Amino acid sequence: MSVLRRGVRIAAAAAAALPLWLVPAAAERFPAEAFTLQNGMQVVVVPNHRSPAVTQMVWYKVGSADDPPGKSGIAHFLEHLMFKGTKSYPPGAFSALIAKQGGRDNAFTAADYTAFYETVAADRLPLAMRLEADRMTGLQLDDKVVLPERKVVLEERHMRVDNKPAGILDEELNARLFLHEPYRNPNIGWEDEIERLGTNDALAFYRRWYMPNNAVLVVGGDVDPTSVKTLAERWFGPTPARALPPRERASEPPHHAAVRVTMKSAHVAVPSWERLYLAPSYRMGATGEAYPLQVLAEILGGGVKSRLYKTLVLDKKLALSVGADYEPGARDLTSFEIYATPKDGVAVADLEAAIDGVLRRLLATGAAPEEVKAAEDRMLAASVYDEDSLTGPAETIGAGLTIGCTLADVEAWPERIAKVTAAEVDAAARAVLKSRNSATGVLLPERTS
Repeated sequence: MSVLRRGVRIAAAAAAALPLWLVPAAAERFPAEAFTLQNGMQVVVVPNHRSPAVTQMVWYKVGSADDPPGKSGIAHFLEHLMFKGTKSYPPGAFSALIAKQGGRDNAFTAADYTAFYETVAADRLPLAMRLEADRMTGLQLDDKVVLPERKVVLEERHMRVDNKPAGILDEELNARLFLHEPYRNPNIGWEDEIERLGTNDALAFYRRWYMPNNAVLVVGGDVDPTSVKTLAERWFGPTPARALPPRERASEPPHHAAVRVTMKSAHVAVPSWERLYLAPSYRMGATGEAYPLQVLAEILGGGVKSRLYKTLVLDKKLALSVGADYEPGARDLTSFEIYATPKDGVAVADLEAAIDGVLRRLLATGAAPEEVKAAEDRMLAASVYDEDSLTGPAETIGAGLTIGCTLADVEAWPERIAKVTAAEVDAAARAVLKSRNSATGVLLPERTS
């Protein structure tokens, strides 16, 4: 079980380049077929017959950004509690049955969705589907199982955040980048609010959001759409739809000042630097900039051929590592990130000045057309590797559909990336890389002697 900072990226990270002619056309990206059950549950099937295995993913269109005020962490807490049993299957039986069949299962919570998945032999898909359908509405909770699991979640928070200075800084920085949007809250929740979550909170959240007409079933692997449809109708079909509440989200106001957070810790051996810029996503803001911003992230920090790496690591030898990241897969505004670790003896201020110099040059002279083309080729090649796996397509499709994209949007990603021009990259860079839209974080060692 895990929490994700924002979600599964629809675009894959950069990898070794393949010739562009090896990249599949948009219509052939996934051999997916989609249909909707009468109760409103979306189903997508992605056949892949290379091995006799299948991955099933059930995605719920609810995540930590939907946590009620004062109850941060409830979406993630409920993810844990979904393994605590139903009338038909007592606590622990779900995972035990999957493991007994040689499979594996897990779940994760992001800001906009919660997903549960199983990977099993293809002929065990009926078991996985029966188990997921049962806990969609049959979860049984009481204090005996809820309160001990709350301690587990608190310990998870301590391990992932509170005991890691970088985790604390990331949390602080994110809370300052977003002034009002619920993305400012951590997916795992704030500790004092987790401590107050109880059985009634979990059941209320479960009954409000967990229903077939708020779910997406994605099945990928050695299956055919007809058999999956038959199974889905048998196991999920009888569950009736319910009234779905609106996903009410606070909107982000305009930003007028840059934010800076500096943190010192005796547990830090090497300084680090990062900066977040408020940015549009696939679904919010200037959505047309989402594809150019992905190309911009690749140009700036997508591996050893990027501008930041060549300048800071190879030429000036100021950084041990540097990169850029952009996560467009969000229902609301998102972030464009630049991060770096200085070499020993290099002041963070000097590293930051060099990064700002790279950004100024990009904004002043723009991206070269051949630079854009090379970045696009690397991104398209990376997506081929991702799509060749058993779970990759299911993750990509599920993440896209749960934020409100269509299957056609997901399928069209290669085509849309390949059409991004240098002028569009330049315009997106000018729109997003503004000081007033930024939050900069610096993590420093604290000398104890």
